[in-house]
Parts: sequence; structure tokens; C-alpha cells
Amino acid sequence: MKQYKYKINGVNFTVGVGDVEDNKVTVEVNGTPYTVELDKAPNNKITVGAPVKKPAAAPRTETGEKVISKPVAAPANASAVKSPLPGTIMSFKVKVGDTVAAGATVCVLEAMKMENDIHTTRGGVVKQILVNVGDAVLEGADIMIIE
Repeated sequence: MKQYKYKINGVNFTVGVGDVEDNKVTVEVNGTPYTVELDKAPNNKITVGAPVKKPAAAPRTETGEKVISKPVAAPANASAVKSPLPGTIMSFKVKVGDTVAAGATVCVLEAMKMENDIHTTRGGVVKQILVNVGDAVLEGADIMIIE
């Protein structure tokens, strides 16, 4: 990685520039890594993306297994409550066997340090809860089945 020193508006920057691979470059500015995508336009503008984050370890259960929601097909007369965004299940407001009304809050999902109430789209009886408190779920993942 080549190192450069810049002074912009009186502020000093130390910039490290890596090799270009598939029109992308890893750039480090004052110790913070960024992925930079080079435009293919004739003026060669450079677009700076979000800082590159090191991947966090995948969450695990007490037994050491990875926490991943697995898709389960809902029966024909049932509907699944789906996660509207990726996050972590914080708590459930219902349990299997409870009767819920359409629009009722059934669980709380933490996403980007905010707690989000998850609501049903229809009323019925909770037949199955597919995830546990603390599980990480992806957007669109089934959380529970309501018949």
C-alpha cells in the first residue's frame, strides 16, 4: 500500500492506497479503511463508499451453533409474520396458542440500535414460533405462523 500525506483546509491526512482490483481500491485515511469504486467515465471521478468494517463473528447459541433463521413453509390456511428488516429478536408479546387480532404487536425486533414492534397482518391463533429471543433474522424471514 502506497502512503501519501495531504493537507486539506489546514487538516493533515495520511492516505494509504492499495491496488486496483475490478475497478475497486482499498484506501485507508488516517487509519480508517474505505472501499473506493472508480467510475469508468472519461473524467475518472472517484466515488468513496462507506468505511470497510471487519465482519463480526456470527451469533451463536449456548451450544455453539450459528443462529440463522431457517425458512419454513406456512400451511395453506395460515400466514407467516415476517421480519420487515434485518435485526435481532428482543422479546415476544405472545406465545403458542394465544389468539391475536389483526395488527397486534407480537414481538420486538432490535435493528440499528432501535426497538421495532412487529405486528400481525391478520388475526388468528399463534401456531408456531420459528425463532428464539436473541436470534438474528434477515429481512423477510418468517418469525411465527398464525392460523
